[in-house]
Amino acid sequence: MTDIPTGVSGIKWFPNSKKLACISWVWPALKSNKDQTKRLKEHKDSKVKAHVVEHAAYRFWDHWLSDGRVPHLFVVDVDSGSYRDLFAGTKYELLQADTSAQYYDISPDGREIAFVFDPAQEKRFDHEHAIVALELKSRRFTTLTTKSPLDHGAPRYSPDGKWLALITRNLRKSFVAQDKLTLLERKTGKLRIVSDKWDRGVNAPLVWAEDSSALYFTAEDSARTNLYRMDIKGKQPELVSRGGTVSEFAVSGDTVVFIRNDMGSPAGVFVAGDPNGVERKLESFNDKFMAQFKFGDVKEFQIKGWNNEAVHMWVIYPPDFDANKKYPMVHNIHGGPHSSWGDNFHFRWNNHAFAAQGYVVVCVNFHGSSGWGQDFVESIDGAWGKKELADVEAGTDFMLKQGYIDAKRLAATGGSYGGYMVAWMNGHPARPGKGGDRYKAYVCHAGCFDWVGMFSNDAYYWHPKELGAFYWDDFKKVESQNPRAFVKAMNTPTLVIHGMLDYRVPDSQGLAYYNTLKSKGVPARLVFFPDENHWILKPQNSRLWYNEFLGWLERYIGKGATKKKVPHRK
Repeated sequence: MTDIPTGVSGIKWFPNSKKLACISWVWPALKSNKDQTKRLKEHKDSKVKAHVVEHAAYRFWDHWLSDGRVPHLFVVDVDSGSYRDLFAGTKYELLQADTSAQYYDISPDGREIAFVFDPAQEKRFDHEHAIVALELKSRRFTTLTTKSPLDHGAPRYSPDGKWLALITRNLRKSFVAQDKLTLLERKTGKLRIVSDKWDRGVNAPLVWAEDSSALYFTAEDSARTNLYRMDIKGKQPELVSRGGTVSEFAVSGDTVVFIRNDMGSPAGVFVAGDPNGVERKLESFNDKFMAQFKFGDVKEFQIKGWNNEAVHMWVIYPPDFDANKKYPMVHNIHGGPHSSWGDNFHFRWNNHAFAAQGYVVVCVNFHGSSGWGQDFVESIDGAWGKKELADVEAGTDFMLKQGYIDAKRLAATGGSYGGYMVAWMNGHPARPGKGGDRYKAYVCHAGCFDWVGMFSNDAYYWHPKELGAFYWDDFKKVESQNPRAFVKAMNTPTLVIHGMLDYRVPDSQGLAYYNTLKSKGVPARLVFFPDENHWILKPQNSRLWYNEFLGWLERYIGKGATKKKVPHRK
């Protein structure tokens, strides 16, 4: 349909179906299609691949933002294929992090587009963002949130055109503030936070009911991602479908179709809104395939963690689990830290794949995890590692009391912040002076090892907020949360895994940790992927990842159960 040389993404229909909107990354100073084509070819053909930057946000996740291109909105005529850059010659651009169709929406009359914009001259991913409306005929831009102190995102027009639904956060109150559902009245410009009294975060996308009376969205609650419906008058949300984990969904009348997975089932398509209130599955694509596998039980526990406060914990058991035997136990520690181990079918860290090898797998949703309210999320600010470690150790203590865990065959694994945690645990033996650490092995995937070195990552300006200080202002405070500071106590065998394209936790973190352990004579193994980022995504690499992960555990804690020792009776 088009010949936009810089490609398109984030496509949306105009209401009359005669036009499309889309996103393209362009050089903003170039005015013609010919110039864009020429610059793109020069960029690809150049033998010089150096990155030269002066701006603050110059890398994101696994790619550089250094070639001068920015994301602009385009409008395309369906019949002719002609198009125009809506932001040409202006200061406007979409956000450069996770750029997608979530960043803009088209009014129901097709005359206006609302989009998310960073008004600061120096763009960064942690800024407060504004909502700007573009009147298409006059090309007039109007900032709709000038007087609002909130961070705004995910605009969505109501079908009647009266409202813009938004996701907002009060970053001035907390840098880890939960997202709230907010309405902007288009006529008056007044903002109203609809979910203010609900202590949970709201996820994009937002989807309107056809009569503009309510909105649908997903939200985390106690280790599940549920689908909710909320009246615009601001009542408590109505549960439409309880997770597992609900992801994509669509609404038509009273019918909602959605994708859901859970710990033991990959994604399936479901429908809610049956006249009898019955929820049903619409397809059976994976049923025959999944039937050949035997899954162990999954249980949930509330344990007493740090300061005896309640903490949620998953336990995934091997198939044919026998409580009269002794099993090795593996902690699977989630990343974030402000996320959670949810009820989901994880393709990169699949708990049933681990449990099937004969391990009891434990996932603790430690202090700082999302889905338990704002206070719980904020509870680790400026003191990383301490409460989380207490929670993980409380999980181990709880499991040992059950009688079927072999205390001599314990291991802990984690990725990203979970990798930070196992490095932290390595420097904080659970039983110093009493025979060494209780854990016989660690697996550290893409883990943070040194907060000073982490200033080379793509989100370095978040560190002083999370840790409570810049390292040059209060080195003691930062160092007290730094695994590197506790290297002397590290003696547990560790598998270190890292990807070279990981800009969130740069590969130097994994290499420094591995080199440190080798220098100390601690058994260590490095698995380094030159073609992967923070996640291991390629199928053959994933196969290697699982083999290395499981092989390391088997080397140090074996696999499968042993018979319980029966006390000798006289």
